[in-house]
Amino acid sequence: MSNTIHYKTNIIFKSKGAFWVGFLAVAIGVALQLPMYVNSAGMGFRMVGMPMSMTMDIGMGLVVLGLFATLYSLIPPSVTMENNDYQLKVRALDDAPINFTHVGLLIVMAIAITLDVMKPTILSFVVPGVAREYGLKSPVNPHGTIPVALLPLSGITGTVLGSFLWGWLGDRIGRKSSILMAGITFIATSSCGSMPSFWMNCMMCLIMGWGVGGMLPIMFTLIAESIPARHRGWLMVLLGGDIAGAYIISSALASWLVPHYSWRILWLIGFPTGVMLIFLNRWIPESPRYLLNHGRLKEAQDVMKRFGAVAIKEKISSAIAESKVRDQFRELFRPPFREITFTVALLALGGGFVQFGFQLWIPSNLQRMGLSEAGSFQLLRNAALIGFPLNFLIAWMYGFWSSKWTIVGLTLLTAASMAGFWFTGNSIIHHHVLLYILLIVPIWGISSVISILSAYAAEIYPTRVRSRGSGLVAGFSKFGGVLIIAMVVLAIAPPSIAVTALIGAVPLVLAAAAITFYGIETRKRQLEDITAEQLSHTQVAIADIDSE
Repeated sequence: MSNTIHYKTNIIFKSKGAFWVGFLAVAIGVALQLPMYVNSAGMGFRMVGMPMSMTMDIGMGLVVLGLFATLYSLIPPSVTMENNDYQLKVRALDDAPINFTHVGLLIVMAIAITLDVMKPTILSFVVPGVAREYGLKSPVNPHGTIPVALLPLSGITGTVLGSFLWGWLGDRIGRKSSILMAGITFIATSSCGSMPSFWMNCMMCLIMGWGVGGMLPIMFTLIAESIPARHRGWLMVLLGGDIAGAYIISSALASWLVPHYSWRILWLIGFPTGVMLIFLNRWIPESPRYLLNHGRLKEAQDVMKRFGAVAIKEKISSAIAESKVRDQFRELFRPPFREITFTVALLALGGGFVQFGFQLWIPSNLQRMGLSEAGSFQLLRNAALIGFPLNFLIAWMYGFWSSKWTIVGLTLLTAASMAGFWFTGNSIIHHHVLLYILLIVPIWGISSVISILSAYAAEIYPTRVRSRGSGLVAGFSKFGGVLIIAMVVLAIAPPSIAVTALIGAVPLVLAAAAITFYGIETRKRQLEDITAEQLSHTQVAIADIDSE
């Protein structure tokens, strides 16, 4: 089969037809599963115990076949790349003014980030309803036998696996192709809302996590490699504010829709939003830096023109020696990247403890302390709305003041909020003003920490392993969630406010100290300059050792 290179899309399809066949198979397969949900309306959309219909079996088969067809179409075959005796100078990208191509990319990425983050965020809002429908053990129902925590454990475990897999895929098949594959998975896993048994929900959540786990770091990698350096930092953090925006949207949808259509509707809305993301892909150009690193010069030149940059050729010998970095995961754990990798991994772990420990269980804990389901969702929505404008301040600080010290300050602020919940415990429910104040930081603040960390990880690694580095950081943030949810499943740590707050605060304080010593300033710096400085420090260290 001949290889098809589409300069307009910057994707090397093994088979473009297979991609669209896979897309249609997944979409039709999910649609065939919807009648069971609709037919359960008379029972309050409770599907527990309903037998699987033949239509649903056919739909699930089409979804599986469609996913395999899509993945097959996006894994590029071996192709003969262009002669790379010269290297295109990418500094032109950082000198270019912001144009409509940049704006289109940013708008689509903002939508994609919101849709991506909503998937795991929704877990905290479906858990109470899932526990009631299936009679599972939860903070609201401590007498169940099977812990409802198995559902988020499945989903978050999937995101850990997906983060590492997507990090590899982003460097292997391209940033854009990886985003498309994740979009197809969005559509497929919306069928979580029509699964009649708890175990089928867990299986679908695992696949959902696999699909969305690495999309966020891939998107930040693409933005970092395409936006001019002087605007890169603040724009990435501002877009990362959509993580908080996703929480606002998720909490609002939960308070509006769940009382009428049950928790299942929160999964089913992934169907139309996933389709929308696929059709928005025409406004997502491939990363010029990725194309250059894979010898695809003609495509890189075309994309740079779209960004208003004039590609300049220069001898490789005079270019920055980024080629010394090998295209392998192990590079992240070797000098000069070893210290910063462990530092951001620690921060990601602490962020995961807060996001999937404290934040995941806060709706259930508020309901256990006396609030209604709708009341707890409204409280969290309001806290997120109050904190949302602070994203603009954080974006300004990261982009125009200091990336390093913004991370340190926001991390310590989040840790202080966690300490406040640890000291007050369940008595916080009687102090509404203090509850709102303390909730703003972990609901908004931890989202900002995760978004800043995603942006930072996309800046501190060279192009050849940038996607892997971003995926590794994302994986560690989800791994924090796996650890704390596993503790809940094993009843090692009951998910009370005080316990989850303390577990989150400790690694955040340690991470803030590590960033102070090992953090790299990235504000308004070209990506290649950041890498060159790190490599030069390693070479100096080696020279000093040799001289001794």
